[in-house]
Amino acid sequence: MEAKINIAEKGREALKTLFNIGAYLSKSPIDVNLRELINLRVSQVNSCAYCIDMHYKSAKAKGETEKRLYGLSTWRQTNWYSDREKAAFAFAEAVTAAAMNDKVYNNAALFFSEEELVDLTLIITTVNTWNRFNNTFSTSPE
Repeated sequence: MEAKINIAEKGREALKTLFNIGAYLSKSPIDVNLRELINLRVSQVNSCAYCIDMHYKSAKAKGETEKRLYGLSTWRQTNWYSDREKAAFAFAEAVTAAAMNDKVYNNAALFFSEEELVDLTLIITTVNTWNRFNNTFSTSPE
């Protein structure tokens, strides 16, 4: 698909809300590296090339390993991620699919406080929103 509009230019005012959420999340107790992995995993699920490229590069710049980055789409089949990370990925996939269930929620609650679960949900829903903007308006990576 060809680019439709420049969302950064034409949607500047609308996107301020998402940037404000990002500012709040930058202070979240959820580790920045885990936030990047969640953003990358959700972007993979949503096939958002722009966000995959951005979050891959950002995670790598923050010290994430190549192996864990390229293996993220198969996180269930590896031992490269902690139980906390795996709980976050399952939670992210369930929120993204609007298919939360007790098993996934209760497992995440073993590793995240109630406040962190709120932040985790906000991280996931925010990257979902970015994915949808970028996919809708055909934003492509550079």
